[in-house]
Amino acid sequence: MDFLSSNSQLLLEKSMGFLWTKQAAILDNIANAETPNYKAKVVTFEDSIRQKLEQAAGRPEGAGKAVREVLEDSELNLFEAQEQTRMDDNGVNVTTEMTEMIRNAYQQQYVYSAINKQLSLLRMAIKGQ
Repeated sequence: MDFLSSNSQLLLEKSMGFLWTKQAAILDNIANAETPNYKAKVVTFEDSIRQKLEQAAGRPEGAGKAVREVLEDSELNLFEAQEQTRMDDNGVNVTTEMTEMIRNAYQQQYVYSAINKQLSLLRMAIKGQ
């Protein structure tokens, strides 16, 4: 397994896609905060990975291969929240969404930093430093 297709690099790639989709869902929720009957969108990734890891735990093949398959097969789950925060059946709490948007931005920054660090190590190895 080479550096660019390692399990950690694949996990960072999947995390980046998840965080990007989550940010888009949060922005849609904020934009529709005044729309009657709008249900807030929620994006999850952890549930899919957890379920696939539990399924792979009993497999006889190597752990590295099982983890790789779990990461490759894990999908984002996008669904509508069923909670209602107002009388017009709108399910968006703007304060919660803004807080989640800031948390998501920090998580994105961390993932981008981790990817940059790994690529910097690769660049140093190529240059022979």
